[in-house]
Amino acid sequence: MAANDAERPLRKDASINRERLLDAARELFAEKGLGVTLNDIAHHAGVGVGTAYRRFANKDEIIDTLFEERLEAVEAVAREALEEDDPWIALTDYLRRTLKMQFGDRGLHQILDDPTLGDERIGDVRRRIAPLIVELVRRAQEAGVVRHDFAPTDVTFIQSAMAPIMNSTRDVAPELYERYLTFILDGIRSDTREFTPLPTPALNSETTHSAMTRKRRAAARRAR
Repeated sequence: MAANDAERPLRKDASINRERLLDAARELFAEKGLGVTLNDIAHHAGVGVGTAYRRFANKDEIIDTLFEERLEAVEAVAREALEEDDPWIALTDYLRRTLKMQFGDRGLHQILDDPTLGDERIGDVRRRIAPLIVELVRRAQEAGVVRHDFAPTDVTFIQSAMAPIMNSTRDVAPELYERYLTFILDGIRSDTREFTPLPTPALNSETTHSAMTRKRRAAARRAR
């Protein structure tokens, strides 16, 4: 019993230090990008460097942890949206909730957008999230609540299009991106009016993946 009692505070301290390191990493990634070191993260978290290396072997482990946490959260949002009976509410709720997550986590945005990272993490998104988006859009189309030419890959580009608005207005008008999201959602919703024909078709999944990872591939070529 004495040995077990002695271990409990250590486990609690380890958990607290781990969360401090993750919070510090989010802040530093957002402020300075992914070039910061594990030492920088430890100092920002207010813990010793040795403590940092006991919790994480290197900075990549922190990046992987943050990415996996957020990926799980996005997947949960998508699955919850699919439980909604109204296909329009399901699709738009997914967009609004994931954009709010993106807005509130600058560190995550740095991780997702950094061109030096490989495609493996983006591959995880494609395998786990893309099929859920396909189903959300399929339901909306079958219900006739979105225009017939709206595609699952359009969801990806809507999310990407909001990022510059979020970043440039975060400190002066934090809700402004929702204005432009509303414009877009009104543009995809189906009703009795005629839609203007789109000037170009939606990209397929492979081309979308290529477009979204172009910076990463270019950075990898330059590094060789």
